[in-house]
Amino acid sequence: MSDPSRPTETSVISELDQLPDRDREETAEWQASLDAVVRNAGPERAVYLMRRVHEFAAASGTSLPGLLSSDYINTVPAAAQPEFDGDLEMESRITALNRWNAAAMVTRGSYLGLGGHISTYASAAWLYEIGFNHFFRGKDGDGSGDQLFLQGHASPGIYARVFLEGRLSREQLDAFRREAGGHGLPSYPHPRRLPWLWEFPTVSMGLGPLGAIYQARFNRYLQARGIKDTSASRVWAFLGDGEMDEPESMAALALASREGLDNLTFVINCNLQRLDGPVRSNSKIVQELEARFRGAGWNVVKTLWGEAWDPLLGQDTGGDLVRRLGEVPDAQMQTLAARDAAYIRKNFFTGDALSAVSASLSDTQVVELFESSRGGHEPLKVYAAYRAAVEHRGAPTVILAQTVKGHTLGSAFESRNANHQMKKLTMEQFREMRDLLELPIPDSALAGDQVPYWHPGEDSPEVRYLHERRAALGGPAPLRRVIAKPLPEPSAKPFEALEKGFGQQEVATTMALVRLVKDLMRDKRSGARWVPIIPDEARTFGMESMFPTVGIYSPLGQNYDPVDADQLLYYKESKTGQLLIEGITEAGSVAEFAAAATSYATHGEPMIPFYIFYAMFGFQRTGDQFWALGDQMGRGFVIGGTAGRTTMTGEGLQHGDGHSHLLAATNPAAISYDPAFAFEIAVIVRDGLRRMYGERPEDVFYYLTVYNEPKQQPAMPAAPGVQEGIVRGIYRFRPADPAAAGPRLQLLSSGTAIHWALRAQELLASDWNVHADVWSVTSWTELRRDAMRADDARMRGEERTPFVTRALSGAPGPVLAVSDWMRQVPDQISQWVEQDYYSLGTDGFGLSDTREDVRRYFRVDAESIVVTALDRLARAGQIPPAAVAQARARYGLDR
Repeated sequence: MSDPSRPTETSVISELDQLPDRDREETAEWQASLDAVVRNAGPERAVYLMRRVHEFAAASGTSLPGLLSSDYINTVPAAAQPEFDGDLEMESRITALNRWNAAAMVTRGSYLGLGGHISTYASAAWLYEIGFNHFFRGKDGDGSGDQLFLQGHASPGIYARVFLEGRLSREQLDAFRREAGGHGLPSYPHPRRLPWLWEFPTVSMGLGPLGAIYQARFNRYLQARGIKDTSASRVWAFLGDGEMDEPESMAALALASREGLDNLTFVINCNLQRLDGPVRSNSKIVQELEARFRGAGWNVVKTLWGEAWDPLLGQDTGGDLVRRLGEVPDAQMQTLAARDAAYIRKNFFTGDALSAVSASLSDTQVVELFESSRGGHEPLKVYAAYRAAVEHRGAPTVILAQTVKGHTLGSAFESRNANHQMKKLTMEQFREMRDLLELPIPDSALAGDQVPYWHPGEDSPEVRYLHERRAALGGPAPLRRVIAKPLPEPSAKPFEALEKGFGQQEVATTMALVRLVKDLMRDKRSGARWVPIIPDEARTFGMESMFPTVGIYSPLGQNYDPVDADQLLYYKESKTGQLLIEGITEAGSVAEFAAAATSYATHGEPMIPFYIFYAMFGFQRTGDQFWALGDQMGRGFVIGGTAGRTTMTGEGLQHGDGHSHLLAATNPAAISYDPAFAFEIAVIVRDGLRRMYGERPEDVFYYLTVYNEPKQQPAMPAAPGVQEGIVRGIYRFRPADPAAAGPRLQLLSSGTAIHWALRAQELLASDWNVHADVWSVTSWTELRRDAMRADDARMRGEERTPFVTRALSGAPGPVLAVSDWMRQVPDQISQWVEQDYYSLGTDGFGLSDTREDVRRYFRVDAESIVVTALDRLARAGQIPPAAVAQARARYGLDR
């Protein structure tokens, strides 16, 4: 007799084969029982029983791995739906008004060629209305209220609701997408353009989900550190099923479950359509998302079918209907929503059992099943899903709500591939929509060329109900509120320490900046506000000393003995830790930075995020997020460590950053600096704290690049105007001997390149009797922006000279600019320099070698600067051309 516990030739090999079977006979009995069920009742019955046993075991506390997918039906059965605590008829009228005004706003704008999106909100209206009426907490109650990441393409519906509340006027609705005059409404959620309403910019798809996860995490961080009670705040992220294809959408799912972020809910509007067609034409996006979220440890709530399906599913004792729902691909489901009853009967209700179900339904009922009876369109189903989400503990929840894109907009819109690009309804379509929504709009109001907005009046039952619901939930939403709360100025000692220099000790600017921040974090008045964020590179940047002093934040604390516990700088995790080590994720780090950088508005608590990373992997990898950070008006310090193309030469091409300043220059909110010395860092950081956290805070963030090359750090020069020059972008660091005779020129340099320029200054004087002033350019970008503002002023008739023009005015000789960046970076200022201007830089790909050889390769070393300087003087007729050839030979540049 064969051993039933041992695998046979036809059995599946599994990890269980490694485990001893304590009772092989019992195992055989269970297997035989399952075989009997399959023979007598079919495989569907066997699957049902196994799932019931699995469910029972889990409920009984038995540790079992979860199933990744469930049937294509609602998670909350009809019998378990909670009692609805609102006036359903009233909320239906409010939702109908919002649908109408959203469609009217976009259509009226389309007459001017402005466009807009109406199909997304049409499918998601009840997903928002149930939230606004029953779940979303406002800022007038305790705590900070909820944080709402609203789907960008649904913004017309949100504007329509705010209009009904009385917070927007008809004139403002007519200014949708007309912002040039300063009073219009932005196309999408945009805090910088409408700062009293929107909190989070979400239309850059994929960034909303990522930002929401880190916002929920940062809420917990504030709570753990005792800065703000965020226990009542919930983060809601409204997303599209097509949006979930963006890698950022799924990037941090495991973080959310690992840290038990049950203060987070994703609501994914599964209308099965993306911009051009079906999201999953030959499969099912809902099932795919369910498996991915369950696998990541999330609680999943599916809201797929409306009330019309409940009796049919209740009668489906054989499982034929559930099986059919699970096998029809999304593209066919989309088609079923747009076809007549005959087509649906023929193509969905197949087989004897389903044909019998179909025969019991009228044509109207058959069409309604697919055209409108979706879970996301029915308030009671949505309410049940939201209630299940907020009551779940220990894990984040995702709600997968099935809808029809373009719902209630008429047959020309509903479930059509092109509806994302359809911007307006005809007047006849509006009449059809009015009748469907049962709105009291007379025909006379629809007789003109423009569809009217419809408001029932400030004292109407609908508006009173709306205000009552929001008052009970803590005030209006969405809402962005900023209460001035300047941070106290830190002690001057940390800054003064850097301004004094380091004597003969060689220190990299990275180490100088880290030392400054560590000292500022000790400040009794504002030190707790610093939020250091590091993507798993703390040791690279010399920040490991923070591990035992301030601790690494972990909601679980430290439930293990660190391997380096016997060392001074051991790895210390703590529930109240201040340091955020994000793992190898620049995207996650920027999302965390954004949450901290906007805490002054979200929570009324200004924080000072300090995010340091390999410069190459900052703006290049996460530039879209930095743009969103500017949209969101975030404040803080972004640090590009190991900057420049020639300072990380051992790492080669991928780590050579010669362009992040060029990328940062495109972001209007980024204030970019490339400091050369520790004292410059002190002045810049001090000024940044004043600008971002002082009495009149500005909505900017600072980008500083620092280097890993140890150099002597001198004291700040005592010459007048140095501090102003550091802040504004340029000052003369080491002038040439004013009494020396001979040709003259100006050397401009930034960051580590100033050391090459200083050496070139010495060679020019000793070898060629040429005398150069060396200027430190702390910010090429800020000089350019100042010059552009001066140009704008002249267009208005004002006389204003750019700072860089004034600084270099009258300086003798040509100007030669050199940096560890592409030439386009210093070339930003060329048109405002009156002298002959030329630049050297590190254009092209990086490579591995010694710093000296790589700098010679790019022709930016001291000797190359000398040869180029002589060439510029020769072209100006100030030295003989032969001197240039002699210099090339002398320094080996002719090889």
